[in-house]
Amino acid sequence: MNDIVVMTDFGSTEGSRAHLTRAVQVLTARAPVAIDARRFYDGGDGTVRWIGSTPILEIPIDGVHAEPAVLILYEIPPADRPRLALFQETIGRDTVACLGIDASAWHVATDKQYMIDRFRTAGIPQMESIVLQQPSASAAEEAFERLDCDVWTRPAVGMGGSDVFHVTDGKQLRSVVARYAASGQKFVLTRDAGNFDVRGRRHQYRVVVLGDRVLRVCEHVQANPDLPCNESRGARSILRPRHALTTALEDLAIAATRALGLPFGGVDLAVENGGVVFEVNVHPVLTGDQGFETVAIPYVQAHLAESASAGR
Repeated sequence: MNDIVVMTDFGSTEGSRAHLTRAVQVLTARAPVAIDARRFYDGGDGTVRWIGSTPILEIPIDGVHAEPAVLILYEIPPADRPRLALFQETIGRDTVACLGIDASAWHVATDKQYMIDRFRTAGIPQMESIVLQQPSASAAEEAFERLDCDVWTRPAVGMGGSDVFHVTDGKQLRSVVARYAASGQKFVLTRDAGNFDVRGRRHQYRVVVLGDRVLRVCEHVQANPDLPCNESRGARSILRPRHALTTALEDLAIAATRALGLPFGGVDLAVENGGVVFEVNVHPVLTGDQGFETVAIPYVQAHLAESASAGR
């Protein structure tokens, strides 16, 4: 039992897998076993068998056989994470070193309805939000008015800023509600945070947290005030010094991650309104400026340290 497994969804084009593989090679002088997570989704042909307390991961048709001491789970698209939950529960917390083994924490962080509720319970500052699913016209309008007719709408489960809209009038609202209804999506209305920089541009911060420390801070700047601060929607990501934010905001990012039960995450927050959290990303993208050095290396190091401390 000494394999290091990097398990990602090979259908993803995000690119974090390459950084994680390289980090393992740099830190251990050997290549990890790369496994396509889709093979272990519900209905996949991957199998888990046990020799005592040691899990054996196998894909018989491909001749894959791994006995992981370290399992690095990453780059799993949000919509597919429930399909990996049974595998995570089967492996469990105490058999391998894995920071991504808690399926329930993934679920809470991935579905914004549960994330919002958890933040509210934990006292994490956030903009007021209302969750809707195929609402009546009157229910949607009532929620819109309650949030002062200036909101951002987003799918409860989504990624990359897709299907995220800034809505400020009734016509826009009706169009967006119809769009979500057509796909059966549950969605969230969130009060606008007024997160503008001194030049009038939308901006927010992505703070990558590992345990009780901040690994990386990026500022995302969006010139179009009606588009979200995602690079895929035209925003620019600017790497900032690791301690660019105040201690209070660093503590907020750490607290938000901990509130969801995650040991690691990418926290999206705004400094306006005294500091508010928008969401925590289970798998922040690693391909940005210095992402390898600032995130991939310490993330893999944390797995190796956990394995060593357990004597695996």
